[in-house]
Amino acid sequence: MQSSNPILDNLAKAMNEAAGAADGIRKEAETMMHSQMQRFIAKSDLVPREEFEALQEMVIALRSEVEALKASQKK
Repeated sequence: MQSSNPILDNLAKAMNEAAGAADGIRKEAETMMHSQMQRFIAKSDLVPREEFEALQEMVIALRSEVEALKASQKK
């Protein structure tokens, strides 16, 4: 038969509560960090991905045109 030790029971209970509190703090820190990052991104002068890709395609097309014009001038 196994007897229960109140000191060990209390210690185990305290450890479980501490682990729960640490998890809560972690979740709160993640939420705050996410909010700060969202605020930073909103304040930054960033280009949306779609605009960047559209401009990239335009630059590639213009480079081709410039190369073709250079080639036709050499002839």
